[in-house]
Amino acid sequence: MLVQGNQAVFLGAVKAGATFFAGYPISPSSEILVLAAEHAARNSVFKLIQSEDEIGAVNAIMGASLAGAKSFTATSGPGFSLMQEAVGYGHQVEIPTVIVDVQRVGPATGMPTMPAQQDLLQAMHGSSGDYYPLVFYPNSVEECYRYTILAFNAAEESLSPVILLSDAFLGHLIETVDLEAIPVLYPPGIVWHEHNLDLDLVVPGGMAPLEIVSRQRPPLGTGQRAFTGLTHDWRGQQRTADAGVYREWLAGVKKRHQEIAGNYRFYEYIDHPTSDTLLIAFGIVSRVVRPLASRFAIFRPISMAPLLADELREYGRRFKNVVVVEANDGQYAQLVEWALRREVRRVPLLGGRMNIPLIEAELGRMGIGEGLSV
Repeated sequence: MLVQGNQAVFLGAVKAGATFFAGYPISPSSEILVLAAEHAARNSVFKLIQSEDEIGAVNAIMGASLAGAKSFTATSGPGFSLMQEAVGYGHQVEIPTVIVDVQRVGPATGMPTMPAQQDLLQAMHGSSGDYYPLVFYPNSVEECYRYTILAFNAAEESLSPVILLSDAFLGHLIETVDLEAIPVLYPPGIVWHEHNLDLDLVVPGGMAPLEIVSRQRPPLGTGQRAFTGLTHDWRGQQRTADAGVYREWLAGVKKRHQEIAGNYRFYEYIDHPTSDTLLIAFGIVSRVVRPLASRFAIFRPISMAPLLADELREYGRRFKNVVVVEANDGQYAQLVEWALRREVRRVPLLGGRMNIPLIEAELGRMGIGEGLSV
């Protein structure tokens, strides 16, 4: 059937067991709110709040999760900015939930109909304090479905808000897919990797079953644990003046997130044994650069946070030139430079325009791929 990216996100959330959505309409994510409203009208188990703003929406999904529901919201850059305080709260209180950010050109209200990848650093570091987010960024309608399910799984296992990034092109992309052919298993299990040796390609998922992770912690008021945004011990008792308790708690959270993130290290690598250049691109931009695989190696991170530093070093060291192509002004490129401890080239696709001629022109100015033809 023909499925839109935003629709695939919603269907993946329902498949993962989501029963609560709160949101405020904002382009280019509004289809997810509309689908949630339609689903709530047909299914009494699924609950919906169209909130007064994005602050209300994100706090509603935090509360619904504490009450025992798998919950999520969807927004775009300006709304995601308003949600940042609650993101930090969710990490402090250890609340599993999912936030979908369908990115558009910004800052401020920007270009609501045009795609961008400008919220990457916000997804990683937008809130206050130390926390360890998990962030995914698919590049197809089918992957929107898969990684929404995996985002819910990661949220349950890490006990934290998980961010699913998308963009205006991906959210509105329509592709022919058979989502029902993707096996989904209950009860909970683990994630997987499929390795295609012919392409040296690490493909997350393939047709391996998606195994749904169920709620691990009892709802608010039913267990022996308090919930507070203040510094607390492992039972939720406030310890706001005890640095030792905070350090112990944070170390435990960090260890858990690192262990969970180890099961969610998703990427794609397409080798080119005669090229001296590695292109790095993600999300919808990776679809744009894919024809260049005839000339260059390509690395596509899907797990955006934690940073795939080991994988970037493994593949990046093989090439004379490393070029990050992204729809922002170098947000991921600076992270790649940190990982590789070397300068990388940058091709920023700004203002919602992304195509092969733009990329060719920038590569040509760098003296890379001269005479390139696709």
